[in-house]
Amino acid sequence: MDTSKLEFLRGTLDVLILKALVWGPLHGYAITDLIRRQSDDALLVEEGTLYPALWRLENKGLLEAEWGLSENNRKAKFYRLTAEGRRRLRQEVKTWEAYAAAVAKVLGAARPPLPEEMA
Repeated sequence: MDTSKLEFLRGTLDVLILKALVWGPLHGYAITDLIRRQSDDALLVEEGTLYPALWRLENKGLLEAEWGLSENNRKAKFYRLTAEGRRRLRQEVKTWEAYAAAVAKVLGAARPPLPEEMA
């Protein structure tokens, strides 16, 4: 499968960021690196996409940020989940699981539904 053409569906990046932060605070580069590694290099988050998403999530109260030093002693902004961010992540995971199951049903169908199944 050619994964070089994978693009984010609307809302996907937000839930991936929330999930990346479930294990503790991370700075921007570490978030993108975690998503890239966890997806076996299929999902590449560009800075121009990441930072607006981080600001949006912070403005919604789902993340909090504070300045600190990265692992190579550079000043970096570290993001962490708020309690509301954790609640939203749980909701979003349930939604994505239901969505993925529905899509899998359609893609895995061996025949169209019978008329009585469509009602």
